[in-house]
Amino acid sequence: MIREDMRNIAIIAHVDHGKTTLVDGMLKQSGTFRENQVVNERVMDSGDIERERGITILAKNASFRYNGVKVNIVDTPGHADFGGEVERVLKMVDGVLLLVDAAEGPMPQTRFVLEKALAQNLSIVIIVNKIDRPDARIKEIIDEILLLLMDLGASDEQLDSPMLFCSGREGIANYSPEIRGTDFKPIFDTILEYIPGPDVEPDEPLAMLVSNIDYDNFVGRTAIGRIEKGTLKVGQEVTVCDWHDSSVNRKGKVTAIYTFEGTNKVPVQEASAGEIVVVSGIGDVTIGNTLCSTQNVQPLHFVKIDDPTVEMTFAVNDSPFAGREGKFVTSRQIRDRLHRELLRDVALKVEDSATSESFKVMGRGEMHLSILIETMRREGYEFQVSPPRVLLKQENGQTLEPFDHVVIDVPVESQGAVIEKLSGRKGDLIAMTPQGDSRIRIEYSMPSRGLFGYRSEFLTDTKGEGVINTIFEGYKPYKGDLPVRASGSLVCFETGTSLTYGLYNAQERGVLFIGPATPVYAGMVVGSNPKGDDIVVNICKAKHLTNTRASGSDDALRLIPPKQMSLEESLEFLAPDELLEVTPKSLRIRKAILDHSERARLVSKAKKG
Repeated sequence: MIREDMRNIAIIAHVDHGKTTLVDGMLKQSGTFRENQVVNERVMDSGDIERERGITILAKNASFRYNGVKVNIVDTPGHADFGGEVERVLKMVDGVLLLVDAAEGPMPQTRFVLEKALAQNLSIVIIVNKIDRPDARIKEIIDEILLLLMDLGASDEQLDSPMLFCSGREGIANYSPEIRGTDFKPIFDTILEYIPGPDVEPDEPLAMLVSNIDYDNFVGRTAIGRIEKGTLKVGQEVTVCDWHDSSVNRKGKVTAIYTFEGTNKVPVQEASAGEIVVVSGIGDVTIGNTLCSTQNVQPLHFVKIDDPTVEMTFAVNDSPFAGREGKFVTSRQIRDRLHRELLRDVALKVEDSATSESFKVMGRGEMHLSILIETMRREGYEFQVSPPRVLLKQENGQTLEPFDHVVIDVPVESQGAVIEKLSGRKGDLIAMTPQGDSRIRIEYSMPSRGLFGYRSEFLTDTKGEGVINTIFEGYKPYKGDLPVRASGSLVCFETGTSLTYGLYNAQERGVLFIGPATPVYAGMVVGSNPKGDDIVVNICKAKHLTNTRASGSDDALRLIPPKQMSLEESLEFLAPDELLEVTPKSLRIRKAILDHSERARLVSKAKKG
């Protein structure tokens, strides 16, 4: 039975192609908000970090009504590190809106999400967004989208998918790029016409696949998914089972059911097949579980979640400044927080390390883990982390490592520097395609670890004009040792406060990360130098006063402004023998061994060995 009163759709696209902005406009134009209601921009990006970075991290649900039909809409992440979210939410929908930037065209994540949608035989509505961009190349983009669909083996019906042209920011859309639209009515009409209602079996025993989870401090873990069969009621007893794990078979009781109205969750007493709901009361439920009738235990098929590819060690801060700025500093508090994160993030894994003071945290990429680090420091946690490391696999006696597909758009004059750097990091060149007269698109297949520490170099080599995008490609044979970081560190000689005179002398040796009057300790990294080896500098040194006065000797010392390192830049900069000290107020790079003589002895021993 097809429910004509409902549509379930997801918005999929590459990062920063305008998904969240488009959802904003659709909610506003469909009358979801009152006319005088004050609504934030990108209302679906509810997290502070999402708003600041302009990216979607977690899939979000909302709904609107148009011509008597309820449209449940899911806004998905576009960044590769959160690709697992996209894969899962597609199980809840019957069709997708595929957004493509009118200037950039199809990108790596566009290909990834479209491939997943085609594999599930979902109906597709193509929307070329940002047609108001001055560098828009709409005709070429139409050809690129059709070529991508053919390359991915789309059916004739999918190749005939409707294509609309819009500006999410201006709130306009039309069927032709030549005619300027006035509102989003063409999108609404196309959704109702081309995306089918859910095909459901309301009279069958209950079956609901859990496609996402959330955690609420009041009601605990909640399950989000679409009811495939039957009806779900508050107080109903259900059985939790899993397609991939037959040992999962336990009972639970539904204490509350919510549906989505606009961006709000509204409690209901019951919900029928086809509806996307939030269910609370089922403890330990996870993504991929099926909630089904106790009389008919039949798990629904679900794609297994990809394993993590990157790991870092989170440990208790043991620097000389430990405990000064953080609210939560003990191993028990850090352990509890990491295990709480597991309740809402199934792509994350946490294991105890060799010591009780540290934990191995594994995720889908550098950004995945850096978001967790940033969230924890904002909550008042203080800890230290190791440099990121890739997770290797053993298969048929061969060592495999994760590879990324890298797509780079750069000015033509920068291509030489980029190709030289990526080839030196064991990358294999796949393709080079001109993008207009002044830019070129370069595609590489390269080890994930080859990208560690590269992004800041990339921005320098392309003078800030390059765009780099990566997506996980799979595991391939290990490529051998990679060149380590070319620059060395400027390491602080003693504990104290940085002074202008000491910094003035140190800045001749490299680039400083700190300014005057900053508390420092011995073994703390305060800058970088162009030589490969570390240099110990005394930035706490004061100028000795003498009775001698000479012309010019007492002029003010001019300091070059220090380089302010972000969390991502700090993680990329870390050498294998360094750690990042993370507190709510500070980010400090430090040597794992703070004592200079002990560190020098180990370096000497390593060179001899």
